[in-house]
Amino acid sequence: MPQEPVSLATGQRSLGDPEIAYPLRPPLTRGCPRTGTADLAYPVEIDYAYDRVPPGLFDQPAGPDIARWAPLLPPLPAPTLGEGGTPLLEACGVYVKDESRNPTWSHKDRLNRVAVSAALTEGAPGVVVASSGNHGASAAAYAARAGLPAIVLTSAASPPAVQSFVRAYGADVFSVPVERRWPLMREIVDRLGYHPVSNQTVTHTGHPYGPEGYKTIAYEIFVQLGRPPAAVFAPTGYAELLYGVWKGFAELRRLGVAGTAPRMFSCEPAAGGPHARAVASGAPAAIVGLGATDAYAIASPVGGHRGVRAVRDSGGGAVLVTDDELRAAQRDLGREGLWQELSGAAGLAGYRKLGAAFDGPVVCVGTSSGFKDLGVESPRTVEATTFDQVTANLSATPAGGRRG
Repeated sequence: MPQEPVSLATGQRSLGDPEIAYPLRPPLTRGCPRTGTADLAYPVEIDYAYDRVPPGLFDQPAGPDIARWAPLLPPLPAPTLGEGGTPLLEACGVYVKDESRNPTWSHKDRLNRVAVSAALTEGAPGVVVASSGNHGASAAAYAARAGLPAIVLTSAASPPAVQSFVRAYGADVFSVPVERRWPLMREIVDRLGYHPVSNQTVTHTGHPYGPEGYKTIAYEIFVQLGRPPAAVFAPTGYAELLYGVWKGFAELRRLGVAGTAPRMFSCEPAAGGPHARAVASGAPAAIVGLGATDAYAIASPVGGHRGVRAVRDSGGGAVLVTDDELRAAQRDLGREGLWQELSGAAGLAGYRKLGAAFDGPVVCVGTSSGFKDLGVESPRTVEATTFDQVTANLSATPAGGRRG
């Protein structure tokens, strides 16, 4: 059998001070200890031996299992569920990278393949995640696949479909008030030794390996388009996705595979928008008040430095979108055959809100299936026994047909 490609990851580097480096293990799940303060936490990112990347790595097709990019990922002992290889489709005047095609129907599967691998590498007895949505379901699935127990700290108000996902994978699920989730998770980590796959710090740092999984989206877009796009619009909660995609394109440019990298745009609910606040004020990260929004998957008062870096380093921007703008984008995607969760339509909504022209293709990342939305229920079924009853209730007249 051919030998599996090995990781070229060499260590962790602070985003607060690039001169500060740490060994690859253990993962610094509470950010850089030397640059953080009581009010601000800086993440770390993963370094690689870029001079040893094998030629032809990006000549392969963008199929499932992110291990195809193993040299530029941390070690991946966790078994795959077939994450990655999602389609890039033309819709609504842009390209949509449809991440709802992943194993648990969201982009989070890329992160959790990498983060659960870290739990295995560290010999953790299980994983713990604080999430009311996609992340909890994905973490539970990848933990189950790896033979690890999972604790999911969630909300009783999370969508029924998501709760069903989590329980199907055998996770222990606890309903926890929002303000207690991160503190309780830290206690579980400290007292039970479980590996955290979500945030533990005052501003978001999350798992240091997480964006490494997301950067495979950039690799795939490059392979599918044959070049980097001019801009990428990404639904943004904590911005691990935004930063991971940016890092992937920056690596392609660093390796000489691509000559350019796209401008990155964070797309957040107007009810919050900590990354937009930080970008506008020049702060490294921000915490804001959070109003009401149905885009629960990206609704957060807490931002992090990764999203700010992605926007600033790429020459991009931060866009705030209303629920009405999100619903319009979601509806239009659905009419072209792509049913995205309300939060997953934020990329298209942000692109439309910005109203800018770009010299090249634009990619909007669609993060999750509409089945994950709040309030999803079975619609009323129209009863019919005759042809006339069918035609009287059609929402559109068939081509070449007539009503009545």
